[in-house]
Amino acid sequence: MQRIVSNLKQALRSIVFVLGLMAFISLSSLFVVVQQPTYATTLEELQLIPPDQRLTAEDKIDRAYEYNRAAGVREEQRQEAYKQAIKDSENLESLDKAYERNLKAQQRDNSQPNLLEKAGEIVDKVTGK
Repeated sequence: MQRIVSNLKQALRSIVFVLGLMAFISLSSLFVVVQQPTYATTLEELQLIPPDQRLTAEDKIDRAYEYNRAAGVREEQRQEAYKQAIKDSENLESLDKAYERNLKAQQRDNSQPNLLEKAGEIVDKVTGK
C-alpha cells in the first residue's frame, strides 16, 4: 500500500512540475512579445523635441565624424542618398532613371561571378558545350 501511495506522490509531483514549467514558459513568452526596440520612436515623441534642438544634416555628419572617420563618411553618403532620393521622387521619369542608375551601380559592385555561375561554366567546359 505504501508503495502505491509513494508512486502516486511521485507521479503527482512530476505532473505539478511539468505544469509549472508550462506555465513559466507561457508567461515568459508574453514578456518577449511586449518588448519593443529601443530605437523606435513615435510622432508624439518627435514633436516633444524643440525645433532648435533637432540636429541638422551637418550636425549629424559632424557627430558621426566625432565618432570615427568611417562613420562620418557613411553619414555623408547617407545624406547625399537622401537628397538624391528626394530629388528623384519629384516625378515618375526621374524615378525610372534612379532605378536604372541603382541597378547599374549594383551590377558594377557585384561584377564578380558567384559560385553558381562558376559551377555552370565548369559544367559547360566539362560537357563540351
